[in-house]
Amino acid sequence: MASFNKVLLMGNLTRDVELKYTPNGNQAVANFGIACNRRFKTQSGEEREETTFVDCEAWGRTAEVMKEYLSKGRPVFVEGRLKLDQWEDKEGKKQSKLRVVVENFQFIGGRSEGSGGGERPAARGGQASQQAHTEVAETDIPF
Repeated sequence: MASFNKVLLMGNLTRDVELKYTPNGNQAVANFGIACNRRFKTQSGEEREETTFVDCEAWGRTAEVMKEYLSKGRPVFVEGRLKLDQWEDKEGKKQSKLRVVVENFQFIGGRSEGSGGGERPAARGGQASQQAHTEVAETDIPF
């Protein structure tokens, strides 16, 4: 059976990027949240807005770049895949949570205050066999 797992999201960070390293210290992992808004009209014509909050994680150099250049409230475009985490809590109940594993991302909007305008370049990375690979060149990182 064929399958396809691809997620594209654009929204604002709900919190600062949290950066940690694996126990052996050679692999960075970033955790953050994105809020995506949707505006729509009801059948009665009333305008409504709903917000979806999505937990995300990034690995390797992608995680480090996101931590360095993104903060709460900043808009970002992410591309990745869905991952289901499952565990048992302290009472023995089964728990699960969907998250997006970021494989690529792009800065949205202009540079932060005082650094001029313009779009920021894309940063690409991904996780393969527990090792993240990145295509971000030093010249692609905005200063």
